[in-house]
Amino acid sequence: MADLEKPEKNGMTDTENPETPVKGGDTDQAVPEKESPKDKKTEKAQPVPVEDLELEESEYSETEFQRFAELYDRTLSDIKEGEIVLGRILAVNNQDVMIDIGFKSEGSVPLEEFGGIENVKIGEEVEVFLDTLEDGDGQLGLSKRKANFIRLWDRVVDVYEQDGVIEGTCVRRIKGGMVVDLMGVDAFLPGSQIDVKPIRDFDSLIGKTFTFKVVKVNRLRKNIVVSRRVLLEESMAEQRGKVLENLEKGQILEGTVKNITDFGVFVDLGGVDGLLHINDLSWGRINHPSSVVKLDQEIKVVVLDFNDAKDRISLGYKQLQPHPWESIEEKYPEGAVVEGKVVSIADYGAFVELERGVEGLVHVSEMSWIHHGIHPSKIVNVGDIIDVKVLNVDKERKRISLGIKQLTPDPWEDIDTRYPIGSTIKGIVRNMTNFGAFVEMEEGIDGLVHISDLSWTKKVKHPTEILKKGEEIEVVVLEINKEDRRISLGLKQLSEDPWPSYEDTLKEGTIVHPKISRFVDKGIIVELEDQLEGFVPLSQMPDSAKEKSALKEGDELELVILEFDRENKRIVLSHKKVADGKAGKEKAGEEADMKKYMKEETPAPTLGEIAGLSDDGGEGTAEAADDEPAEEK
Repeated sequence: MADLEKPEKNGMTDTENPETPVKGGDTDQAVPEKESPKDKKTEKAQPVPVEDLELEESEYSETEFQRFAELYDRTLSDIKEGEIVLGRILAVNNQDVMIDIGFKSEGSVPLEEFGGIENVKIGEEVEVFLDTLEDGDGQLGLSKRKANFIRLWDRVVDVYEQDGVIEGTCVRRIKGGMVVDLMGVDAFLPGSQIDVKPIRDFDSLIGKTFTFKVVKVNRLRKNIVVSRRVLLEESMAEQRGKVLENLEKGQILEGTVKNITDFGVFVDLGGVDGLLHINDLSWGRINHPSSVVKLDQEIKVVVLDFNDAKDRISLGYKQLQPHPWESIEEKYPEGAVVEGKVVSIADYGAFVELERGVEGLVHVSEMSWIHHGIHPSKIVNVGDIIDVKVLNVDKERKRISLGIKQLTPDPWEDIDTRYPIGSTIKGIVRNMTNFGAFVEMEEGIDGLVHISDLSWTKKVKHPTEILKKGEEIEVVVLEINKEDRRISLGLKQLSEDPWPSYEDTLKEGTIVHPKISRFVDKGIIVELEDQLEGFVPLSQMPDSAKEKSALKEGDELELVILEFDRENKRIVLSHKKVADGKAGKEKAGEEADMKKYMKEETPAPTLGEIAGLSDDGGEGTAEAADDEPAEEK
């Protein structure tokens, strides 16, 4: 190559070159009929000593020139397309770099393949790839990039054949894996070959450099496949053997959280996986293992158990922490007020976490002084931070009883002072049952109006006959039971008992004319004065009126009072007794008339009267005779 550059260094021109006629002048020597710029460059680049080139044309014979041409062609026979050749940088401009490879013409390489003009030095030797001996412009086709790729490719292939390793940088993510730059050669890293554990964020690997093993090379397509997992498994296999060899119960190991599931955590102990069950994560209640540990977190665990093959290892995490119930009585004495978090709600109460692993129960009966029979979720919600009072601690059974209502005064303590017996108060009808109506006296405190205390006179079957839900009414406080937290109220007590006055007007045997109020299974309810009701049994109805279809509500009946029970507020009446009484009176009158008739004195008849004669000359007798047949008839 040094010989090729001597003519240029000497500043050789066409007039100085003995081959000047080749460029177009007439000459007596045998030369090609047509010469091209390529031929001129060939003469310039031929490896002939400078001394010979400076000889006059007349000094060469045709035979010598032929020998000279053959020698020149032999020097070019070693340059072939598709090979890497060594060249020297001749010149550079804004687009190309001119390189002389010792051929009959120079070649050019795009400046961008050098990475900028600052990386180009005139006279420096570089390796280039010979794409073609002559392109469309008659120039050599050279490429520095391809030369670099081939050299790097050869290095990668050499690593592959020698089963070696190579460093690379993850440059971008593609479908199924990553593209890795192996010192300028792109290789494919499948997602499954990145690590021994699943990769959740491929983008986090971009720009990171790792050591890889070349697992596949396709020379035809120039494809390379690398793996990092193979190297990790090889190193972990050695660690795995050491871990299993020294594995024993109670041993404390360091591991990495490899995977998190609903039932537990898989921990990598260095080539060996162990299961940390959710029950062994914390002394307290947890909803999911992710609330205690995170992926890729380094943690210490204790070996709880393993099988004979040592392929199933049970680990513990909470066992490395002190048990929270060891000094529970000192931390939470009875009567202390502490803060906790509501973690669960049941029908019978709410569980409050005082610290991790320590929970207490607030029974529904200990939630409120005034709210009874409601669900705990109406008072607290899961996640609420509340204050509670410690009522009882059972260390053996690991149970703590807590209270909420104890933090506020008991409204029943002075209930009898605020609502003295006999006082009249206002309340709202909140609920009604078959036995009475509950009236809210104040928030959370209800009193019961029993069905028997709704009316003095009316037989009430259900409170809805008199009251409406949500209605505001006045009631009288009848009784207060502070122990059982019960208050009896009365509605009828707002007025005087009318039964004493009825005792004089509705005596037994009195005939009344009430109207039918309603029908019942065993008789009829009739309405007397002032909504007073009486009862007529079916047995006390006349036979002709026993059928209910013969009567209807609103019909007026004539009845007699059979029974007047003031103490039990009961009046029994009878229709049958009224009818029987009238029949008895008629019969008694007939008997009296007969007795009266029998008692009257009449004079004895005379013979004349017997014979049909009279003193008036027989007229009377004749009339009497005429009347006899009529009387007989």
